[in-house]
Amino acid sequence: QVQLVESGGGLVQAGGSLRLSCAASGGTFSNLYMGWFRQAPGKEREFGAAIGGSTKYADSVKGRFTISRDNAKNTVYLQMNSLKPEDTAVYYCAGSTIWGSSTAISYRYWGQGTQVTVSS
Repeated sequence: QVQLVESGGGLVQAGGSLRLSCAASGGTFSNLYMGWFRQAPGKEREFGAAIGGSTKYADSVKGRFTISRDNAKNTVYLQMNSLKPEDTAVYYCAGSTIWGSSTAISYRYWGQGTQVTVSS
């Protein structure tokens, strides 16, 4: 059973940066398609970015966020730059055996989430 643990969230001013990390254990990390989702209060969970052999981004974060992975460290990262107040959400790391997916239902493994708050 794969376990995912996120870290790196916090409070940042608009225009600032944060880097989220997600450490995986209990499975073969390199076999997983990894994604970052986020959920703001009162809103549905939405796709942010994903990585397998290539990367995929939601339009809302394209050009500002960068997803990367280090298979040797079983870790996936999300570098978030030029943060906006509307980026405020709980950010979740997720793993899927379905490569290329951007829908939450396709992801089998989920972390507990890390809060990102962007002040204006």
